Amino acid sequence: MSIWTCISEALAALAKGEGLSAVFERLRTPPERTVGFTIAVIALSAKMAKADGLVTRDEVTAFREVFHIDPSEEANAARLFNLARQDVAGFEEYARRIRAMFDSESSALCDLMEGLFHIAMADGTYHPAEDAFLRRVADILGLDERRFTSLKSRFVPGAEADPYDVLDVSHDAQNAEVRAAWRAAVREAHPDQMMARGVPPEAIKLAEGRMQAINRAWETIRAERGL
Repeated sequence: MSIWTCISEALAALAKGEGLSAVFERLRTPPERTVGFTIAVIALSAKMAKADGLVTRDEVTAFREVFHIDPSEEANAARLFNLARQDVAGFEEYARRIRAMFDSESSALCDLMEGLFHIAMADGTYHPAEDAFLRRVADILGLDERRFTSLKSRFVPGAEADPYDVLDVSHDAQNAEVRAAWRAAVREAHPDQMMARGVPPEAIKLAEGRMQAINRAWETIRAERGL
């Protein structure tokens, strides 16, 4: 059964009058969390599209880069996107339900933010409304400024990130602590770990950029400290 068929079934299970945000309460455990993750990215992408006022062809293409959509499933994908855009619930309600779904697992929530940044930057422009939207989503998800800046630096040209922020360590951390943080970050970005968190296989390709950023940060700190 394809993920899009599972999504269609999840939508069909909504009671009359229930909004899309209600679906997140039912998708907290594997393997349903993969469906929940996909719905979360689509739903928040739809809300983000309203933030800057339009959905561009580039954004649609970027979405297809994250999630493969078979032609036979396009109707299900379009239905979900339109349902999210028309839902009276605001994006903040979605974000709160998504945080509850992942029980404050910061790694899974960062995976979600990666997908949103990828789609936001698809047209080559980082709109102020998109920045405000993503900052608010990150805040609700419990991701601090360090995490947000680190994520943003990988997608938005000119948005520099402190290499220590990328590894989530302080500047006065001991060498052993920095090395351990680097190794932990590499493990976190491994495809097997991401799939265990509920990330669909298609979206795991976004981790390639994360791994490059992690290793670049480590090499910068190594050179700085003469390790």
